Amino acid sequence: MIVVTRLNGSAFAVNPDLVERIQETPDTTLIMVDGAKFIVRESLVEVIDLVAAYRARIVGMAYGTDAAANATGPQPALAPVAPLVAGRRDGGR
Repeated sequence: MIVVTRLNGSAFAVNPDLVERIQETPDTTLIMVDGAKFIVRESLVEVIDLVAAYRARIVGMAYGTDAAANATGPQPALAPVAPLVAGRRDGGR
């Protein structure tokens, strides 16, 4: 999730995977895949940077790099995956 700010100053979190497009005319508007629209204080470039940082953090977590160590706030953790064992069809369970 990325945290953005409404025009009245209240912050809220948005799932960037559900953002269809972003417009800046002149206020920045997030248009979601379900048609919902949110007007935010952040600029178009700032929202794009937030989305890029979010996705970089997810990729970093998937590859086990410490990219998430520089982020602020609580960080999600990925669940461990059971190792695959040759010759077993049940996924090693």
